[in-house]
Amino acid sequence: MKFFAAFCLPFIIGCTVMFAVIVFKYTLWLWRLPKSDKRLIIKGIFTTRTLGAVWETVRESLLHRRIFRVNPVLGYMHMSLAFGWFLLIAVGWIETVAYLGARFVPLQGHVFFKYFMPLNGIPDSKPAFDFIMDLLLLFVLSGVALAWLKRLRSRVLGMKRTTKHILFDRIALSALWFVFPARLVAESITCGVYGGGSFLTGGLGALLEKSLGNDTLIALYEPAWWFYSCALGVFFVAMPFSRYMHIFTEIPLIFLRYYKLRPETHEKSYDNFEVEACSRCGICIDPCQLQSSLGINDVQSVYFLRDRRYNMLQQKVANNCLMCGRCEQICPVGINLNTLRQNSRTTMRNTAGEKRYDYLEGLDCSQGSGRTGYFSGCMTRLTPKTLDAMQRIFDAAGEDVWWADREGGVCCGRPLKLSGEVDAAQMMVDFNTELFRKHGITTLVTSCPICLREFRERYNLEGIEVLHHSEYILRLIRAGRLKLKHSEERVFTYHDPCELGRGCGIYDEPRAVIEVVGALVEPAHTREDAFCCGSSLANTAINDGQQLTIARDVIRELEATTADTTVTACPLCKKALVRGATKRIADLSEIIAENIA
Repeated sequence: MKFFAAFCLPFIIGCTVMFAVIVFKYTLWLWRLPKSDKRLIIKGIFTTRTLGAVWETVRESLLHRRIFRVNPVLGYMHMSLAFGWFLLIAVGWIETVAYLGARFVPLQGHVFFKYFMPLNGIPDSKPAFDFIMDLLLLFVLSGVALAWLKRLRSRVLGMKRTTKHILFDRIALSALWFVFPARLVAESITCGVYGGGSFLTGGLGALLEKSLGNDTLIALYEPAWWFYSCALGVFFVAMPFSRYMHIFTEIPLIFLRYYKLRPETHEKSYDNFEVEACSRCGICIDPCQLQSSLGINDVQSVYFLRDRRYNMLQQKVANNCLMCGRCEQICPVGINLNTLRQNSRTTMRNTAGEKRYDYLEGLDCSQGSGRTGYFSGCMTRLTPKTLDAMQRIFDAAGEDVWWADREGGVCCGRPLKLSGEVDAAQMMVDFNTELFRKHGITTLVTSCPICLREFRERYNLEGIEVLHHSEYILRLIRAGRLKLKHSEERVFTYHDPCELGRGCGIYDEPRAVIEVVGALVEPAHTREDAFCCGSSLANTAINDGQQLTIARDVIRELEATTADTTVTACPLCKKALVRGATKRIADLSEIIAENIA
């Protein structure tokens, strides 16, 4: 049998364009990968990592497990469209083989099987196939209905706001919304003319035949299949240039991650896979405090990735981000949003730092000679109570300390890096690395999570253990070197700093330290979901008043607990929160120094 009809042309053209563009993009991106990345792919492709990537693809690209965790109804919507469509294709393929055997059938023969084989000649199996295909079509249609509802009433699906789309997104989205209703109508009319079908297409077909008459159904027969083919064709043509490119891009991204490819602090071809894997689902919008506290709703990660993909990224979008990690933590695709934003800033504004930082040569303001070094960092030096508290803790523990920057020193470099000046930041890194090694320290303690993250991620400090002061204090306590007084009457709440929690994964140590001296109550948003204080060094766009607005929203939630004191473990967070507080704000080191027995 010849599996072709004129109405198949839009579908065939759409598929051809879609696969041509996708193959071109993938070939170009993979070809431009560094040789080291290509070696990682070759090394990992014939290992169990490939099996892990396959399983991850099933869990996330088809079943959308992470979106289910955000909201079950939203997860069901995504799963029904992805997994349901996949099952329709798979079961439809099996049905074709069951009737025609293992022979070549062109793609349109599988997709429009009900047109070419309205009565497929397998009476024993046909009712079962009809029922399964109807059930799967209903499954997908329920997802389409939820997608329509999401556009009208997004709060029903747990989202306060949805994404604002560009032209190609709207074209692809509109076509997708019509694909499955068009399939339902085309197959139902076919069942009305020829019989067959199951509870959905057969039932609707019988209703249409009874209502409109057989002659009318015959007249609508070809146009219905034309409309279905056109909807598919338009969607496939628009897909590589729209948000729906994620359908194919998310899968290779999963495999590349399993092969240990990682984003770097400079743009490379791997970034393309991450940028185009964004489905623009909009889940990252609600967690953004720029939106919830300030009403800024056009700079979130979904819009940053969109603008970067289409080469229309502006500094006002690239720079207006707290880079707190709340969106990155909730992203269902796991895109490294902060790294991508950092890379864009570096590309847009990178200046060499040699002339501006000549003064670094020979600079050494350090004091002491201990093997334990303490690096206060810029922000800690601006919160002297934290410095004084750390001095008391060191003295109580009998620790001989080398002070890297008590009387002045060099920044860790992270603020410069966050602003895009990577070359200048590297000069700070090189200077401090040489300084630490020159004084022979084996442990480096810092009270600043910003410095901590930079030391751990960017510095080459092999042989030097890097600790946040919360980790160090807890170690002293457990070693019996620091005796503290405890009282359940002292009630604290704890604010997780972004760089310490989401950035470095340190959540338990500060809480364990607090519970040694008093009781701890948690705010509504805590740990991975904790709010940013609003004074992030990463944001160079909002002003001081806007930072204060965010801080007041955060402190309002913290002070809603029964705690008398809000404890944080970041000097920048302390400076931000204290401005909007009516109760005490203290650094972790302060409450420990006050309760030394």
